[in-house]
Amino acid sequence: MLTPRVEESFALLQEITATAGLSSRGAEPIRLAENDLWRLPGNIVVRIARAGQEYAAAREVAVARWLDEAGIPAVRPLPLEQPVHSGTRAATFWEELPPHRRGTEADIAPLLRRLHDLPPPPFAIGRLNPFVRIESRLAGARSLNNDDQQWLLRWLEDLRQEWEELPVGYPECVLHGDAWAGNCAVTPNGAVLMDFERTSQGPPEWDLTSIAVDYESFGAVSKEEYGRFCEAYGRDVMSWVGYPALRGIRELRKVTFAIQISDENPQALAQARYRIACVRGRHGSRPWGWSAVA
Repeated sequence: MLTPRVEESFALLQEITATAGLSSRGAEPIRLAENDLWRLPGNIVVRIARAGQEYAAAREVAVARWLDEAGIPAVRPLPLEQPVHSGTRAATFWEELPPHRRGTEADIAPLLRRLHDLPPPPFAIGRLNPFVRIESRLAGARSLNNDDQQWLLRWLEDLRQEWEELPVGYPECVLHGDAWAGNCAVTPNGAVLMDFERTSQGPPEWDLTSIAVDYESFGAVSKEEYGRFCEAYGRDVMSWVGYPALRGIRELRKVTFAIQISDENPQALAQARYRIACVRGRHGSRPWGWSAVA
C-alpha cells in the first residue's frame, strides 16, 4: 500500500511525465527526500525538485552538459527541453547509470580537483549562498521548540557574520556545492559526478569542508579515508584558519535538514533533536556519530 507521501509524489510524476511526452507506467520511487527521485522503464531517472527551485534545476542540467563537453565524467541529462514544470515544481530527466557502486572520498577527490581547475562556464551559475533555505527551514519547522529555534537563529546570525569575514583562501572557482562520496558513483568505466543542484562560484574550501565535516563531526568517514581524500585532492582544508566557520555552516545545514525531514517523517525526529543537542554542546566533543535521515 502506498503511503500518502508516495501517492502525492506519484501524482506529480504523472503530470510531469505527461508534459514531457513520456509515460509514468512502471515508475518506481528511488528516494523521496530533499528531491523526489523516480526510475522510469527505459533507464530514465526523474528528479523532482522542491517548490521554488526552478532555477537550480535548470542550472543543474546546464552544468552537467558543460562538464560533458569539458571531458569530466558526470551523469547525463536526456536530450530534451528541460526542466519540465508542473505548477511550482521543476523536474529533470537523466540517463540512469549502469551497474555501479557508491563512490568513496578518494574517488570523488580527483573529480573535485578537476572541477575546481576548470575556467568558469559560458553561462551564469551564481555565487555560493551557503545559507540557502536554512532560515526558511527554521521558520517553518513544526518539530522545533521555541528555545531551540531561537538558539539556532542566533547561531545562524553569528555564522553569517563569520562568512562575511572569512579569511582569504584559495582563488574562487566552480564548486560542486554538495560534495560528498554519495554524489560520486563508480561504474565499470570509472567514477562520475552527480547532483549539481548547488553548483556555483565560490571558495573551493566549501567543497572540501563537506568531506571534512563527514569525518570530524558526523564520524561517517574514518581517519584513514579522510587521509586518502586529502592525498588524492592535494590539500587538507582542516589546516586552514577559515575552516571552523565553514564547518559551523555545514553543521547548521545538516541540523536544519534533519529538522525539515522530521516534519515530514516523525521517525527522523529523534535524530533531529540529537543533532540540535550536539551543536548546543550537550553531547561532548566531535565526532557525534550522526545517523542519516531520509
